[in-house]
Amino acid sequence: MTAVLQNFAMGQWTPGSGKESEIVDAVTGDLICVAYSGGLDFNAMMEYARTKGNRSLRKMTFQERGRMLKALALHLQEKKEDFYKLSYRTGATRADSWVDIEGGIGNLFAYASLRKQFPDKPYFVEDEPVGLSKGGTFMGHHILVPKEGVAVHINAYNFPVWGMLEKIAVNLLAGMPAIVKPAPITAFLTEAVVREIIASKLLPEGALQLVTGNGEGILDHVTYQDVVTFTGSAQTGRLLKAHPRLIQEAVPFTMEADSLNSSVLGQDAVPGTPEFDLFIKEIRKEITAKAGQKCTAIRRAIVPENLVEDVQIALGKELSKTAIGNPQAEGVRMGSLVGREQLKKLREQVKELAKQTPIIYGDLDKVNLIGADQEKGAFISPIVMLNPEPFKFTHTHEVEAFGPVATLMPYKHLEEAIELTKMGKGSLVSSIATADPTIAQEFAIGAATHHGRILVLDNACAKESTGHGSPMPMLTHGGPGRAGGGEEMGGIRGVKHFMQRTAIQGSPTMITAITGVYQQGAQQIEKDVHPFRKHFEELEISETWVTHRHTVTEADITNFANVSGDHFYAHVDATSLEGTLFTGRVAHGYYILSKAAGMFVDPKKGPVLLNYGLENCRFTKPVYPGMTIGVKLTVKEKVGQEKRSEEDVAKGIVKWLVDVTDETGETVAIATIMTMVKKLDQK
Repeated sequence: MTAVLQNFAMGQWTPGSGKESEIVDAVTGDLICVAYSGGLDFNAMMEYARTKGNRSLRKMTFQERGRMLKALALHLQEKKEDFYKLSYRTGATRADSWVDIEGGIGNLFAYASLRKQFPDKPYFVEDEPVGLSKGGTFMGHHILVPKEGVAVHINAYNFPVWGMLEKIAVNLLAGMPAIVKPAPITAFLTEAVVREIIASKLLPEGALQLVTGNGEGILDHVTYQDVVTFTGSAQTGRLLKAHPRLIQEAVPFTMEADSLNSSVLGQDAVPGTPEFDLFIKEIRKEITAKAGQKCTAIRRAIVPENLVEDVQIALGKELSKTAIGNPQAEGVRMGSLVGREQLKKLREQVKELAKQTPIIYGDLDKVNLIGADQEKGAFISPIVMLNPEPFKFTHTHEVEAFGPVATLMPYKHLEEAIELTKMGKGSLVSSIATADPTIAQEFAIGAATHHGRILVLDNACAKESTGHGSPMPMLTHGGPGRAGGGEEMGGIRGVKHFMQRTAIQGSPTMITAITGVYQQGAQQIEKDVHPFRKHFEELEISETWVTHRHTVTEADITNFANVSGDHFYAHVDATSLEGTLFTGRVAHGYYILSKAAGMFVDPKKGPVLLNYGLENCRFTKPVYPGMTIGVKLTVKEKVGQEKRSEEDVAKGIVKWLVDVTDETGETVAIATIMTMVKKLDQK
């Protein structure tokens, strides 16, 4: 019996209905399953996500969401071999599948770790507070809260696992549920991963739904609280971006489109240099990996005009070593396209390009295969073309052949190379192979306006470089113009795309209450018990300890200079102060901070485990001998930490505002220090 591709909607697996389409093995042509185009109530699915998934996720803190992602990543890691078996049927080799499967799981791990940069709250307090009044009684701040909608992800066929996981990792950490719609042709692999996610029961109900059909009408019910992301062709992306519902509701839309990415060979990278060899290997890799079906693949190889022949020969030798065929066959390094429809379209695109830019390597109609039949599978030879006049023959910069195809083109000087990269009208990525920092700087600054990412490849980073075609979770993935003008991933930046930024205004006390972070000028809470005698849970935001006072002496300054070795003239030589800002020997700023610590620290053994560090510090007024200082130590923020093992001590980080004032009450130094504090509850 033929398998039917399933959707996961409103907590149930369902086959859908409507028009039937067959999904076949890209290598053998055998039928894998059938998929149906309709039968889903998208409006009901979205309401389910908003009322079930969104409400649950919004209540969770960033720490809880991050731990959820980590658990999910560990679960999927255990099942990865099952995914590899299915991935072969998309035409991908083991190495190709590693990028898709383990790269996707790696995104979950990366965003799970990112929780450490967020508070243990369901919302995020952004940047620094802003004073809005002279007297300090009126201020502003920005907070970010999860949107109350659903993230709709429309993904391309080339990365059925990574394409889903790299997106949902971000929206789940932000506190939003997702509806994922992969391209049907490879959706059988996405479905297998979603089945494992649902079976794990790690996500709240309604946090993830799956549409495996064509999804027609899926955008008809989005609202201004939703977010839509798209990965695929620029043409399809533009159609979706113009959807009336998106315009009417002002729905945030992020587009990451296939683009005519380029790689430049620096003029210094001549044959025999490591950078020349790296360039050739990178071009070969980007042509053959995933059979060139990558939105980040190198489509245009831009080389000095005197090195075109050298590059052509070297690249031909490298490509000739690439064994093509069944991805499971011994020695095969390049598989097939995902289907024969894509093969047909690719051939048409290459023939169009070949009218102006002849093929100099490869054959559109013939390819030597290992363990596969060319008549059944979607196989094609790597194709290299030559554009001898890239400013004249512009099809190279306009038509993207989405497969193992790249075009060589010459340049006379670096400014010309930069201009050629820009003729792609916006790309996801460009790279340059050079050992010359001056060339690297000129290229990066000159080309940055037209690219979302730029890789500089030299021998110093070659061993650890992830390469031209690999977006990284903590960096933005996207690009201007043809590349869609959107951003994905990017660490904290990406999470913010799924949150609403709101400016809040009020008194410091009110802003403290809203943000859970003490704001200068807010009402302080004084207690009889020293805060260092309290456990993490017992400390309150705004709790303040006022110390005794100390009069600074010249002996203090001299002793600190001797202990620290800091004999800067302003501290030790009163005869050198003419023409300076100082009227006499001035106390070291770090003496003031050290003395402040000695004044506010309770020395007895207690819940405070250690000093964790200093976040920021300012010395705002000179302190001279005879001035008297005191300290106000205030609980500014509390960040809980996870136990790494059963034996680990349950603890958290407490951020303290240290405000050092003189006898007039004016601040002379201010800092945020951190201590690690034991929790009362050791569970």
